[in-house]
Amino acid sequence: MRAYAVIENGKPLQMLELPTPEPEGTEVLLEVTHCGVCHSDIHIWEGSYDLGGGKTLSLKDRGVALPLAMGPEIVGRELKLGPRAQGKGVVVGGQYVVFPWAGCGSCPACLAEEDNYCPKMRARGVHRHGGYATHVIAPEPRHLVPLDGVDPALAGTYACSGITVFSAINKVMPLPPGEPVVLFGAGGLGLAAVAVLRAMGHERIVSVDVAEAKRAAALAEGATDAVDGSGEPEAVAQRILAVTGGPVAAAIDLVGAGPTARAGTAILRKGGAYVIVGLYGGDITLPLPLTVMRAMVVRGSHVGNPKELRALMDLARSGRLKPIPVATEPLSHADDVLQRLRRGQIVGRVVLENQGAF
Repeated sequence: MRAYAVIENGKPLQMLELPTPEPEGTEVLLEVTHCGVCHSDIHIWEGSYDLGGGKTLSLKDRGVALPLAMGPEIVGRELKLGPRAQGKGVVVGGQYVVFPWAGCGSCPACLAEEDNYCPKMRARGVHRHGGYATHVIAPEPRHLVPLDGVDPALAGTYACSGITVFSAINKVMPLPPGEPVVLFGAGGLGLAAVAVLRAMGHERIVSVDVAEAKRAAALAEGATDAVDGSGEPEAVAQRILAVTGGPVAAAIDLVGAGPTARAGTAILRKGGAYVIVGLYGGDITLPLPLTVMRAMVVRGSHVGNPKELRALMDLARSGRLKPIPVATEPLSHADDVLQRLRRGQIVGRVVLENQGAF
């Protein structure tokens, strides 16, 4: 198989010729047709995460080894089944979204189909080769969701950014439709969150971003309000509160930086929830007595599980989930697309297309 891989952190991706894997046990071999390029790929390419206070989390600390073909947002066509994958509802030639956040398969989390909470998670595109390649292995058939009419370029984004925002939104619901939900960040995740909230019937969505073009994109996708996220967190918080009319029940941080965290926790009403999704980095200090008195919930949300991917695909098939802006480029352009995303030059999403699969 051909793969566009990280050989050295911070250096251009290189094309590698690797042996095409043979499926064993419950595994399924797929030919990749589409793979989204997302912000989690940037962190892996860079090689570390900023933990704040001068501390970092390296790829090695996270169990990531190079060379690595990144890309968790995979759509593929099934080529071959392992001997124990036969009769499990997937068929050779079918096109599927691949759930990438696979766990060990046998712990309580995996048995409950909450693979993203597995302590030994071996994600595609993070710990194992992902969709920046012509072929990929899915560990078992339950990680494959049929397209059934959903655009494959769009469907690939549901495997990471889609279920990531879907899972985060589920953590603050149910809320009255008119209750403001504040979204920090209007990139690919932010636009996906607007689309999912709209599909759920939510009516008040406030998007916060430093870039005017991204705020405009959020409004075009269905956000009711857009707030300039530049400047000191205290000033950003005041601008948000002026729009919402007071403290809010839910803030979802799709950036995950120190300044957005300070603004996000400052705008909560009593009993409100601040959910961190983004991995930009940094830290915050919370006064413990006030955190208790405000009954504040601060919660991390890491991707999603297979049940959520299936539910999200059902939402897409229903026609209620508005497609976000998606452009396609050849798989061979992986490094160029990654660098454009890193420089903030992409509005919406770019999905790599393996032209050899058609």
